[in-house]
Amino acid sequence: MKIKICGITNKEDALNVVNLGADALGFIFHEPSPRYISPRVVEEISLFLPPFVMSVGVFVNADRDYIRKVSEQCRLDVIQLHGDETPATCLAMPRRVIKAIKIAGPEDLEKIPQYLGTVSAILLDTKVSGMEGGSGKVFDWGLALKAKDYDVPLILAGGINQQNLTKAVHLVNPYAVDLSSSVESEPGKKDYNKMKEVLTLAKIYKRDRHHKTAPLNCLI
Repeated sequence: MKIKICGITNKEDALNVVNLGADALGFIFHEPSPRYISPRVVEEISLFLPPFVMSVGVFVNADRDYIRKVSEQCRLDVIQLHGDETPATCLAMPRRVIKAIKIAGPEDLEKIPQYLGTVSAILLDTKVSGMEGGSGKVFDWGLALKAKDYDVPLILAGGINQQNLTKAVHLVNPYAVDLSSSVESEPGKKDYNKMKEVLTLAKIYKRDRHHKTAPLNCLI
């Protein structure tokens, strides 16, 4: 299982995320978001990122040329589309694509099939009126389990934190989990201790899956 910490807004938090062992960092290029970061700052941060740590750019209904420009400038590895982008838009991207689907009920899962074969992963987030993400609210993970029937790498987002990570990974066993607001001291500022706690739990889970020893909930 992979861990992505999203909503990075500064170099200090980015380097802390790397040093704590996260697999990916998410940078939000959507100006209305309180976690917005400018391409210029991400370009600087990218110079300090080690190999094998993925840099993910998050866009919401952005112009294709803007996405291409930012992808080059910031040396992005992956593009995350978090709006109403079509499969054709996903195919036109210059990087591998994660498509976010906002979930409120079973009917939202019906959007997934159209993206199969056009994206590298589907991210499921909680649908909250007036918000594109970062709500800190959990949706019904039973729906996430049903989404696995589509046989596409699944990234679980929406309110995952230190208290419910165990339940999330045992119930859904996603390809990755995406955390943002739950590891913050305030919007856009990460909390080192919260990140350390959740990434330590994730490492225990990975180790125990590898060795097939005691389940994670026996260790916390």
